[in-house]
Amino acid sequence: MRVREISETSLLASNSSPSVRAYLNQYFKQVWGGDLGVLPIVLGLVVIAIIFQSQNENFLTARNFVNLIVQMAGITTIAYGVVFVLLLGEIDLSVGFVSAVAGVSMTLLLQEPLSWPWFVAILVALLAVAGIGLLHGLIITTFQVPSFVVTLAGLLAWNGAVLVMMGQAGTVIIQDHVVIGIANYFLPAQWGWLMAAVFVIGFAISRLLQLRVRQQQGVADTPLLIVILQLAALIVLVGGAVYMANQDRGVPFVGVLLLVLLSGLSFLANYTTFGRYVYALGGNREAARRAGIAVERLRIWGFIISSVMAGVGGIILASRLRSVDTAAGGGNLLLNAIAAAVIGGTSLFGGSGRVSSAVLGALVIASVENGMGLLGLSSGVKFVITGLVLLVAVLVDSLSRRSRRQSGIV
Repeated sequence: MRVREISETSLLASNSSPSVRAYLNQYFKQVWGGDLGVLPIVLGLVVIAIIFQSQNENFLTARNFVNLIVQMAGITTIAYGVVFVLLLGEIDLSVGFVSAVAGVSMTLLLQEPLSWPWFVAILVALLAVAGIGLLHGLIITTFQVPSFVVTLAGLLAWNGAVLVMMGQAGTVIIQDHVVIGIANYFLPAQWGWLMAAVFVIGFAISRLLQLRVRQQQGVADTPLLIVILQLAALIVLVGGAVYMANQDRGVPFVGVLLLVLLSGLSFLANYTTFGRYVYALGGNREAARRAGIAVERLRIWGFIISSVMAGVGGIILASRLRSVDTAAGGGNLLLNAIAAAVIGGTSLFGGSGRVSSAVLGALVIASVENGMGLLGLSSGVKFVITGLVLLVAVLVDSLSRRSRRQSGIV
């Protein structure tokens, strides 16, 4: 398990990296004070695995593991965008049907008589949903309407748009092999190991460069030994995942795509001025405004990112199903996308969370749905259990925030 990075504010008394003992003492102090990090998610996943494996021996098999990656890909991608909106202290209820707009648009552009190339169809679909995000953001910021109201209206409007685009078709089959391969292509074993090595090496270089820069600036950071242990844990996790996937069909291409998106969006959130402003705005909007941050422009970009990620998720979902239909974007897709971000640790109150939380939350959601599917439970039971999991996550977040205030932890 990755030890959560200690915040700068808790270590201002030191001009160099703390000792391992001091670091761990500070970490456990923060946990005791309510800053739980990923602990609830890790424990939840362990409990989920134990329960479903005891009920069905197929849950922890290689084949089901690969299925789980493919099943969670669409939800995870949509949740990436939801994280940015939640960090701003906003909400986007339209992401489900915005994802459908992208999937249906791309599919129709691929069909005769248009027969556009796959890359053009995907680009146009993503530009369309980027325009939707821009529209939502402009309405919210220009008229100062709550994002809940605007995106709820968007949920209805884009549902109607999907139905209009589909017309009387009912279901449209995707015939482009490249698009189908997005969610249905599996890497050969050697390529899976190569991708794992690239990811681990990239993470190691990024982490060590960050450590060096912070030390040069005289800012306390994680001890080198802890960083090494983090990298070792990552190697074990990634290596284990690739090994298990190779026991079945191999690493899904869509899993690599998830890692690429995670890396890019995490860099945007954690290492750029834009990302720092997002956290500042979500933490205190008035303070951010007085600090000279272009608040309204930032909010608009948040909704654009949310819509584009929803569009990518919709394309992945269409690829997985090899088709689109009039029900695209409906069902529990919206619930699962928001639940994935919240369960993973992104606060509904803004200013707190990570892009990686979408992966953890989606893994919980997909594991629960996958396990219930193996047990043959009804849709009603699935909705009830998923709702309870989301409620527990929100309660944990609320109690954690209260505990942090009482303990004086920012």
